[in-house]
Amino acid sequence: MLRIGPSGNSQSFYDEGHTHTYEEAKWLREKGLNAFEYSFGRGVNIGQAACEKIRDEFVKYDVEISAHAPYYTNFANPDDEMIEKSIAYVARSIEAVKAMGGKRVVFHPAACGKSSRAEAVARTKDNIAKMMSVLDGDFLLAPETMGKLNQIGTVEEIVDFCTLDERLVPCFDFGHINSYLRGGIKGKDDYKRIIDYTLDKLGERKGKNFHIHFSKIQYGGKGEIRHLTFADRVYGPEYEPLAAVIDEYALTPYIVCESNGTMAEDALFMKNCHKKVY
Repeated sequence: MLRIGPSGNSQSFYDEGHTHTYEEAKWLREKGLNAFEYSFGRGVNIGQAACEKIRDEFVKYDVEISAHAPYYTNFANPDDEMIEKSIAYVARSIEAVKAMGGKRVVFHPAACGKSSRAEAVARTKDNIAKMMSVLDGDFLLAPETMGKLNQIGTVEEIVDFCTLDERLVPCFDFGHINSYLRGGIKGKDDYKRIIDYTLDKLGERKGKNFHIHFSKIQYGGKGEIRHLTFADRVYGPEYEPLAAVIDEYALTPYIVCESNGTMAEDALFMKNCHKKVY
């Protein structure tokens, strides 16, 4: 079963008079969507009562919830104290999303900083392994492919990180991948290469049940600049060929739309690209 939905509340959610995230579950279900990603981008600042209200509504309407950890995580940082802070950000995100009834948390791996890419990647891998050794419980963590050239998170790097622990699954942000490659995703064959590589390196369980972020993204010489809507006809990438690959391979990823303000509308377009109605 595919889970498809938005990251955060679309502008139309507010335009229709809604204000609270717990209202999102009924709103999404009525539109035919069944997933939602809660962003802790600026920090995990939510109380237990709010988490439980969200959980009750999302369970009632069978909308699965995931979360994005704070953007401050950097597992390539040479400062051990900062690594502990990154681990704490992820741990708190897991705690909060589980209180909401979910189990998936996406996180940004790292940035190179003043280190060489090879040094930063090695440090990131070591520190993710350290994090996984101290985190207990039933959850899934999804390191995300990144869109700027100075960030750690190519397809190959993310897949390699996911060999460290059974609870790590890739988050393929195809807009980021396209931005990093400065327009490198042209069509179905480009998506197939990513999926085939993942299946080869990680096997069917992770290779079929990974996490997806999707939006069109403006990019420049240094990679990602800003998220766009599906109205964009310049930068891409296009979702239709990815939908065809997902259907052809019988994949069951968790799919999150990150368009700028039109997340729910574009998520519904994405759902309708699939041959099977989910």
